[in-house]
Amino acid sequence: MNILLWHVHGSWTTAFVQGPHIYLVPVTDGRGPDGRGRAATFPWPATVREVTPAQLREEPVDVVLLQRPHELDLATRWLGGRRPGRDVPAVYLEHNAPAGQVPCTRHPFADRDDLTLVHVTHFNRLFWDNGTTRVHVVEHGVVDPGHRYTGTLARAAVVVNEPMRRGRFTGTDLLPALSEAAPLDVFGMRTEGLDEYLEVPPERCRTADLPQFELHDAMAQRRLYLHPVRWTSLGLSLLEAMHLGMPVVALATTEAVEAVVPGTGTVSTRPEVLAAAVRRYAHEPAAAAEDGARARHAALQRYGLKRFLHDWERLLKEVCP
Repeated sequence: MNILLWHVHGSWTTAFVQGPHIYLVPVTDGRGPDGRGRAATFPWPATVREVTPAQLREEPVDVVLLQRPHELDLATRWLGGRRPGRDVPAVYLEHNAPAGQVPCTRHPFADRDDLTLVHVTHFNRLFWDNGTTRVHVVEHGVVDPGHRYTGTLARAAVVVNEPMRRGRFTGTDLLPALSEAAPLDVFGMRTEGLDEYLEVPPERCRTADLPQFELHDAMAQRRLYLHPVRWTSLGLSLLEAMHLGMPVVALATTEAVEAVVPGTGTVSTRPEVLAAAVRRYAHEPAAAAEDGARARHAALQRYGLKRFLHDWERLLKEVCP
């Protein structure tokens, strides 16, 4: 099966392209948002092929996996007039939780009969108003990085992109108090200067932007994974941390309460409870390692790659009989 999809979310795509198909990823001059092509820092197999818009006009495509609303028109143009959902089967994958007036937020692809709307969490399905569109949930799957946890550094790992711009959405405002419980290492894009922004000593909040293969080793050296996010979809970095064998301390919001089960960490809506859990793990490495081992087991059971690919294979067969 030839699947057309854009390189939008590197971590999610890394898991998806481990399947048995050919994955056509658009590439344009300059490799902008609509034509990034293959990932430079993620291990993608040879079955991921870069294709230009001109090549797509003649390329056989069995299904289009859309991830942003404007891709519908983009795909129609680049496929030479073939319309996703009409002339070519289509699936719309929604990565994000709704924003704005959340209980009433209509999905851009609500009330459609020409495609299937796929959510990555049951929380997202619940909170989006999907209308009459056929809806399916395929929960995340993660390529297993292996049990790398050492926890030798009594610090908390946080993975977030653009924490200063995203602010309260990612719980950036909670970090100063949490850094008093244990020093933080914040990994992600555009994190430089976060210590000054938060007005905390640099030794309490270090930052770095690492490629994934370095990031996993760096995370695994930290005593725990901290997930202070208020409002987003389920972060793949949280699931990767659990796969690594890290205990998790997380806000009990969105889908985190489903992922971080009892015995794998602490989830709460009270920042002071989170701070106490961070402090405990920082001072009790044996307890951190035990909860981390349970976190890995739980993540492998629910968010393993085999289950993820199986669910997608079943859905694709329904969409493309």
